[in-house]
Amino acid sequence: MAPDRDLELNRFSFKEGSVAHGSIWSTREPAYLYDDRPRRKRDRGRDAFGRWLDTFRRDPNSRITPKSVVHSAEDRERAAGMRSDVLDVDYEIGPDGERVDLDDQRERQGGHYFDLAAANYSTANTSLVRELKGRHLQMIAIGGSIGTGLFVASGRSLNMGGPASLLVAYGFIGIMLYCTVQALGELAVTFPVAGSFSAYSTRFLDPAWGFAMGWNYAIQWLIVLPLEIVAASLTVGYWNSHLSRSVFVTIFLVTIIIINLFGVKGYGEAEFVFAIIKITAVIGFILLGIVINIGGFPDEGYIGGKYWSTPGAFHNGFRGLCSVFVTAAFAFAGTELVGLAAAETANPRKSLPTAIKQVFWRITLFYIVALTLVGLLVPYDHPELLGARTMVDVTASPFVIAIESAGIQVLPGVMNGVILVAVISVGNSAVFGSSRTLAALADQRQAPAILGYVDRRGRPLVAILVASLVGLLGYLADLEEQADILEWLLAVSGLSSIFTWGSICLAHIRFRKAWAHKGRSLSELAFRAQAGAVGSYIGLTFNILVLIAQFWTAAFPMSVPKAIDEAERGPGSAIAQNFFLQYMCVPIVGAFYIGHKLWFKTKIVKIKDMDVDTGRRGFNLPILMAQEREEKGNWPLWKRVYKFLC
Repeated sequence: MAPDRDLELNRFSFKEGSVAHGSIWSTREPAYLYDDRPRRKRDRGRDAFGRWLDTFRRDPNSRITPKSVVHSAEDRERAAGMRSDVLDVDYEIGPDGERVDLDDQRERQGGHYFDLAAANYSTANTSLVRELKGRHLQMIAIGGSIGTGLFVASGRSLNMGGPASLLVAYGFIGIMLYCTVQALGELAVTFPVAGSFSAYSTRFLDPAWGFAMGWNYAIQWLIVLPLEIVAASLTVGYWNSHLSRSVFVTIFLVTIIIINLFGVKGYGEAEFVFAIIKITAVIGFILLGIVINIGGFPDEGYIGGKYWSTPGAFHNGFRGLCSVFVTAAFAFAGTELVGLAAAETANPRKSLPTAIKQVFWRITLFYIVALTLVGLLVPYDHPELLGARTMVDVTASPFVIAIESAGIQVLPGVMNGVILVAVISVGNSAVFGSSRTLAALADQRQAPAILGYVDRRGRPLVAILVASLVGLLGYLADLEEQADILEWLLAVSGLSSIFTWGSICLAHIRFRKAWAHKGRSLSELAFRAQAGAVGSYIGLTFNILVLIAQFWTAAFPMSVPKAIDEAERGPGSAIAQNFFLQYMCVPIVGAFYIGHKLWFKTKIVKIKDMDVDTGRRGFNLPILMAQEREEKGNWPLWKRVYKFLC
């Protein structure tokens, strides 16, 4: 056979003596008719599809927390049996070094036992994929919670309390959040564990309270997802109100699910892009608002502070101010996601402190400055504010109203587009926050075990599926009774953030006491809260004051929401229903706490018994911090100030 024929045979994998060689080449037919490259391409495609399917299978070594907590008497007996087989003992060593008989302990616990040491170990030894980078955390901190709370719900706050109350309430919550996030940063850098807030409450407060806080946080984000999807569908109505909202609910829900199926890196990249868009929009609005206020448009003229005089700076007096607090807390919800993401961060010691410090700038620039301009440009009795049906009714966005009042034709649509991006971003964070919390609870046997399913790419698939199913409530957007339903959904999650933030502050206070009790120095901490333990006391006090103010406004309302028809239900029934609408979260948290307390009979963790070592990263701190001090010694003054603030 000619050499060129041999080359062709080798090229297309035909072998000497084959049927192809005997028949095809003897008739001199073109070789390209028998090219097997399409078959090999199909095989590669099948292999790639198979590998893709394989990523959804469970990795037995990959869990949010790799080892379940022992709870029941049967599990405890099994663990004791394993221990006795190896060590020939049926006791364990207590915190004071004494021997504790396991059988006697089970009897005292009434057949149920919560192993706090195992819980600390489980959350500490996480197998999460650590793919978040510093830039992801910074954008999550700066723009992670900028959504309907700022762009839309601020309009309701303006209407209820006036521009002065708006600034006071948001500033009050901002100070509280600064102290809280600083405390969270210290805990998260020291203990970058799965479950974050509930894990800190379990370790430093009470396992029952940690259980309640875990479910409180998971339910909060599960409810926020359909709320944000409804808000997004309502936003689209700005351009065409005749379109079916269900179509857009489907589009937004599928988009959010797809982003989260890309894993934590996909979430981080999406939030990075979303945050840049939101930050650009807020800065643009601030610049535009200044121009409008000083008379940049001839039709408007100079506005100044005339709306602070007429109709006035305050509305409904002190009661109006108190009514704004919970709305402001709703706007800041999501700030704590930075701490939840610490367990999935490549280098939390370096990237988390920087992200934590960014919160100060977000509070100052994005909330205080922007809302100051909103109060200057939109009177609290504006007709479109009065027409708001719920806190997520985008038709009452004061940002859009301010631009429309200036007679600008294009920018209101652009601002609504930004609001659309913002609500999708918060919905994306809702799936991330709820799925990670649910999976961590499941691995500690505080939730159904199936929720702890984690695939080979580190995605809690079942928890994501549960969050997605709750997101189907977004299809209520087409119902006439959507205002009633949204009010009740908001009632479930309204005060959740207050409990979460207060627990973080209290856990930090008790951690500092335990750290000192163990004879440890603050210099051994990789990151120290700038506000210190004093800041945590301030944050805890402010959270308690918000709960008191909300109870007062709920029990003695100045008016009942539009979702309550007083004419049909009667005035007494309307007031009672209003109370539950504003205080629903309290009995839910109480039920979780009391139920766990009665079942496991847990106690408040004593300072001397607290574990301040399990899960603490081995940073080799003395050497690293000595190197950093030497490096900082050569910095100019401006850089030292910048690094302290940022």
